[in-house]
Amino acid sequence: MKTYRDLFAWQKAMSLVTEIYRMTGMFPKEEIYGITSQMRRCAVSIPSNIAEGYGRHSRDDYLRFLQMAMSSLFEIQTQMEIAMNLKYVEKNQFDEVYQSSREIERILAGLIQSVRVSPSKPRSFSLVP
Repeated sequence: MKTYRDLFAWQKAMSLVTEIYRMTGMFPKEEIYGITSQMRRCAVSIPSNIAEGYGRHSRDDYLRFLQMAMSSLFEIQTQMEIAMNLKYVEKNQFDEVYQSSREIERILAGLIQSVRVSPSKPRSFSLVP
């Protein structure tokens, strides 16, 4: 693996950002500084934390950033449900994006576990397709 861009978790998280931007683009305009902004910032933080952690020079730092990415993922899942409850998104769209987020959750959990148990340098940790 050459860069964080090769990480399957980062690639999937980048796709989720696009899905969230599309979803929130349909929200009411009065939510631009509310849930729309919050969901977008949260979604962006997932791949950003994966990338930043990858650039760190210690396993502990890498793990900390991967765990922050996971926390942001849980946050976005919660916010998506709030948006559905407010009828800003339809159930079928929610289900589709939520399933994408669950896939990222599983991939990220596996990456975190591999970093925890591996004696290698952080650059060698990967879950690539």
